[in-house]
Amino acid sequence: MDHVRLGGSGLKVSRACLGTMNFGTGPGVGGCEEAEAIRVIDAFLGAGNNFIDTADIYHAGEAERIVGKALRGRRDSVVVATKAFGPQGPGPNDRGLSRAHLTRALEASLRRLGTDYIDLYQCHQWDPETPVEETMATLDGFVRSGKVRYLGCSNFTAPQIVEAQWAAERVGGTRMVSLQPQYSLLARLIEAEILPACERHGLGVVTYAPLGGGVLAGRYRRGVAPGPDSRMSSLLAMSSPAADRWAGEMLSERSHGIADEVAGVAAELGVTPVEVAIAWVAARPGVTSVVIGPRDLGQYERNAAGFALGLPAELAARLEEVSRPAHRPVTGASF
Repeated sequence: MDHVRLGGSGLKVSRACLGTMNFGTGPGVGGCEEAEAIRVIDAFLGAGNNFIDTADIYHAGEAERIVGKALRGRRDSVVVATKAFGPQGPGPNDRGLSRAHLTRALEASLRRLGTDYIDLYQCHQWDPETPVEETMATLDGFVRSGKVRYLGCSNFTAPQIVEAQWAAERVGGTRMVSLQPQYSLLARLIEAEILPACERHGLGVVTYAPLGGGVLAGRYRRGVAPGPDSRMSSLLAMSSPAADRWAGEMLSERSHGIADEVAGVAAELGVTPVEVAIAWVAARPGVTSVVIGPRDLGQYERNAAGFALGLPAELAARLEEVSRPAHRPVTGASF
């Protein structure tokens, strides 16, 4: 497995990043038992990968706890990334990117992960209610204390990336080295402004949702409601405007048409649609790593095969054309 520098930092990460949103059986979308999650982690690391991404909101912290347990005895050989922003309690200061919340969130993540440092600490989304200077000064304090080594963000827009980097300079603090955005053949919005902003401001790009919520894997069919145990069904059950909008766009006629083309390319190559979808994202200019989020060992193995697939130029061009963003591109979601 190749390892590459993360943005303008000296930190080297694998092209595959293991996402842990499905680890645990507490509140949250999807889920798998601890023993199966640890099997996936063992296989991932055994293949030479070193990059694991989690968040404090994944299954109410259970994902972090599982990652910590799985890494006992080998912590220093793994790049552990986690995220903060989401609610950790009912109070007004139990969410966001304020100094009060981030300080408590970091200490809680360190306890669950069973470690005294986090390699990459990420803002899960932008906080319009907290001055960005406060956020960046707080994060810089974490780096200076040794509890965090690098900083990143997730789901930021291009202007928000610029604001964060400028704020870090204004407070004499540490700049961010990575962005985690949604990116797939169904969601190419980041190509217009976000990827150029990341290149200009020294951010590596660690993309998530390469399978478009399972649509590109052929998991959903036109006119057929998502199964009760599917991620799409779980999102729709949230009754959240953002989740409803994202699910609607992923299940649109445009998305099904792109999925059909992916299936056709896969058939020509004798591989799975999963491999094709992941190979396309991994080969895109500006992409550092691709987050995969398997629920079990079988899913992990199918996802991992995509990193070894090289798409012929003519087939990649077909996918590029059919997925070219419309006037209103598929928007991102916060995962």
